[in-house]
Amino acid sequence: MIIATVSLNQIWENKKENLLLCEEYINKASNENVDLIIFPEMTLTGFSTNIRLIAEDEEESNTIGKFIELSKLYNIAILFGLVIKENNKTLNRSIFVDNKGAILGKYTKIHPFSFSGEGEYFNAGTELTVISFNDFNIGLTICYDLRFPELYSALSKKSDLVINIANWPKNRVDHWATLLKARAIENQVFAVGVNRTGEDENGLEYVESSNVFNANGERLEFDEYEDMKIYEINTNWTKEFKTKFNTTNDRKIDFYKEIL
Repeated sequence: MIIATVSLNQIWENKKENLLLCEEYINKASNENVDLIIFPEMTLTGFSTNIRLIAEDEEESNTIGKFIELSKLYNIAILFGLVIKENNKTLNRSIFVDNKGAILGKYTKIHPFSFSGEGEYFNAGTELTVISFNDFNIGLTICYDLRFPELYSALSKKSDLVINIANWPKNRVDHWATLLKARAIENQVFAVGVNRTGEDENGLEYVESSNVFNANGERLEFDEYEDMKIYEINTNWTKEFKTKFNTTNDRKIDFYKEIL
């Protein structure tokens, strides 16, 4: 499978302009025969808690509708993030749309970032999401989820590849790279992290740091187009690697439940 990661320089809370930027990358990715293109968290707004402005009704979501149109127009699967209304709060969500415009999966961020007060605006998700696409089982996570290895251990039971879309600031970008690599090694899966670039209105700076790690913790090589990286990944590589060195079989899940 060929995937593209887009380290989008998100224009603050400007859905119209960000959508135009996304379409440029989607067009380029389609021309490069990419199967799946992945955008950062809260794709068309950047990480904002201005929920009255950015949140959308799921059934009437313009963002979802536009990405469905683009997936069909360019024959490409798209993973993107947005904010969905729920009661008095909202959901920080990612949605996976296949190349025919069908929604294969939705994931709500399980770990709101309490340090920044995210929990005051967003309800926590309560379910894991693993979707099947192009012979891959793909687990979905968002940003702060990356710090919780238990989540990735659970996802890896059914996943060949786990994706994290984020707005992860420059001042903690070493954590981002280290944790992505660790999640790949400890779970023996491909770990994909897609982060934004630029600066937001919270005064946070972001640097290009999107990466794909294999089960041995190695960064995959890629072709590059501006802030888009294109990778080719193969589940057979992981299967072959695990025949020579398999560590996940030695997990003691019942014991971990007792001590955690």
